[in-house]
Amino acid sequence: MPATIRSEFSLALNQVATERGIDPAIVLDTIKTAILAAFRKDYGTEDLELLTVELNPDNGEAKIIKDGKNVTPPGFGRIAAQTAKQVILQRIREAEKQAVISDFQTKIGSIVQGMVLRFDGANVIVEIGRTQAVMPPDQQNPSERCRLNQRLTFYVEGIRDTMRGNEIIVSRSHKGLVEGLFKREVPEVAQGVVELRVVAREAGMRTKIAVFSSQSGVDPVGSCVGQKGVRVQAVINELGNNEKVDIIQWNENSKQFIASALAPAKDIDIVLYDDKKIAEAYVPEDQLSLAIGRDGGNVRLAAKLTGWKIDVKKKEVAQSSEAPPASVSETAAEIPMNKSEEIKEEKPATEKKPVKRTSKKSKKAAEAQSTHTEESPVLDTVDASQPTETPTEEKKVQDETKTE
Repeated sequence: MPATIRSEFSLALNQVATERGIDPAIVLDTIKTAILAAFRKDYGTEDLELLTVELNPDNGEAKIIKDGKNVTPPGFGRIAAQTAKQVILQRIREAEKQAVISDFQTKIGSIVQGMVLRFDGANVIVEIGRTQAVMPPDQQNPSERCRLNQRLTFYVEGIRDTMRGNEIIVSRSHKGLVEGLFKREVPEVAQGVVELRVVAREAGMRTKIAVFSSQSGVDPVGSCVGQKGVRVQAVINELGNNEKVDIIQWNENSKQFIASALAPAKDIDIVLYDDKKIAEAYVPEDQLSLAIGRDGGNVRLAAKLTGWKIDVKKKEVAQSSEAPPASVSETAAEIPMNKSEEIKEEKPATEKKPVKRTSKKSKKAAEAQSTHTEESPVLDTVDASQPTETPTEEKKVQDETKTE
């Protein structure tokens, strides 16, 4: 077979189609439309709908046909090329954008790498591969400040039809970003061994994930955390390093699942009201602030994660007011004693002896008297064998003498 000789037009056509990623037939249709627009501009006619364009894809020769006759003006090719240049470029850009958007239709719900290109008011324009995407304010992380030329990971939220045409919307606050990062960092999640059952997120604050694995011997929480927290730390770094991630194990038992969802609080008692889908969580006083979280964020995310409305209440320790008094031995066993401390039994009231209190003056007088008795000389001793007369008997003898 003879070799096919391609002209410059054919080579340029294939090159444009390859670089832009579009079909060469679309480029040919664009050129035909541009030629008709140029003919109408220079040779205005009302029968434009009756005109057709024949374009040779090998050499680029164009003819304008009306009612089967060639009505191409002389030298129209050069004039049409100059006039239709902008139209052709615009149509090629639109075709290229449409091709890219159709390609990104399959990437909705996944994560892509991008670079912050510029700021358009409150919107952030991001370059993702061959095209640009828009990150509106409601899809931005409130605790994150983007910088020009900053490379980040984005979640492809969808494609919206706006006044400017179709636009790709990316997000940094969607919970799908966390799911995509875990699929990238944790092989067990990417392979389906570990399943992310529920994800609840408040961008910039906290994220709670309930994980589950049906394969025996696989710890779903440990797989997501990684050795020394390497895997979950990589996810936190991608989220801006300002967001906490709690990973809990999914459980069919609602009480255990709700108690785990209120982590890091511990020692929680759950009471369920199935008819109203309300759960009352009784938390110790020292764990109350952890269960509620900053601005109620922890309990709010736990409610999203479990699907129950959670009321957090303080756990009160029940004490019986009619309890019998403790005995002395029980009291002594409960009270820690020092060596110098002793518990003495109370003696009966009859055995108690009154304690005589003396003042300081009386104490000094008693000391002086005792000193005086010790220093005084010994008086005449009295013989116990001889009878002694009492003062009353001597007085009687004297009275009798006087009367005589």
